[in-house]
Amino acid sequence: MCFSLSRWDSPISSPALSLAKEFARLNRVFFIDHPFTWKDYLIERRKPPVRLRKQAILKGKEIYSHPPGFPAKLTIVTPPVVLPVNFLPAGKLYDWASGINETKLGNLLRQVVRENGIRQYIFINFFDPFFLRHIPEDIRPVCTVYQSMDDISQVSYTRRHGVALEREAIRTSDYTLCTSLELTKIQSAFSPNVHYHPNAADVDIFKAAFAGSLPEPPDMKDLKGHIVGFTGSIEYRTDFELLKKAAVYHHDKTFFLIGPVQGEEHIKAGLHKLPNVIFAGPRKLHELPAYLQRFDCAIIPYKINKLTKSIYPLKINEYLAAGKPVVATHFSEDIYAFRNVAEIVKGPHDFCRAIDNAIFGDTQEKRQLRIQVAEDHTWKKRVEQFWEIVSETPRARPQ
Repeated sequence: MCFSLSRWDSPISSPALSLAKEFARLNRVFFIDHPFTWKDYLIERRKPPVRLRKQAILKGKEIYSHPPGFPAKLTIVTPPVVLPVNFLPAGKLYDWASGINETKLGNLLRQVVRENGIRQYIFINFFDPFFLRHIPEDIRPVCTVYQSMDDISQVSYTRRHGVALEREAIRTSDYTLCTSLELTKIQSAFSPNVHYHPNAADVDIFKAAFAGSLPEPPDMKDLKGHIVGFTGSIEYRTDFELLKKAAVYHHDKTFFLIGPVQGEEHIKAGLHKLPNVIFAGPRKLHELPAYLQRFDCAIIPYKINKLTKSIYPLKINEYLAAGKPVVATHFSEDIYAFRNVAEIVKGPHDFCRAIDNAIFGDTQEKRQLRIQVAEDHTWKKRVEQFWEIVSETPRARPQ
């Protein structure tokens, strides 16, 4: 039973969904989407993701779905609409409203268990400590797992209640998995059963870019010169000033950025005015290899701060699986571990020079080495690691 902060049709890669798909090769898996609040529903009710789920969100009908191409044993579950509570201060009102949401999600979980004849299950909460903090006693799982994916204290929205709720989730779960070395250090203060369990990639999907035989995306046909590419969410982790300096320095190259854009930092930096910078918008996972095929260099231009110190970006493995040269800032221990197959640098000047080094120093031998490294970071291997962790005797649950 997987409960996730992301939804199955999120516009960016979801580690939770990737693991769920891999689990579903041998196990029955129920992937419960992050619920929409009433505020979300009113703002987004005309958008396809909400319209697709309307019956489930409002009436509790048609809660199960099986998207095309997903494993047969994987079932998506859409929860009912919940109250927006994050804006409330900590206290009795928040506890009351949050309790209503807990009851709704608990009833949903009970419904899934009973309707599908589930007698034993493992419950995994993928970085969503705001819901399903307490599983009803009549449907207790064999064990509970919480996965920490980011430093929740470093984002203003999640920090408000998330810090306390995540610590509670870690203390009361049988196991906590952390996607970065820094997170493993941080969360070990709250439980003796914290394990390093990093992100991976759908390596076989991205290796298709290495073959060089995919149809060229229509929006790339007229691009000239070398292409410096990025895939993923473009937001508060992105160093827009660094990107601007790199785009100005490499004015003869095209910076092709794929992914949803959040906020207006890119506008403040003036990136939208540069003729060689393209914000292409989000693409589905299966579409990315065709774009990566055209990249001459892939970048991870993250800021170097406390938030990014705890990040293991799954895109590094996607880039490497495609055989592409990679340039990244030195934002975490995890990214630095790839220094033998990627250019990991600290400052803007080094970042700009590294792009040329990556493009013009590329060889077939280096491409093969990148793919070889990526093959050590597959979701299959992460699932194998998961079973090794949970096969240990669970610690006693707090009363």
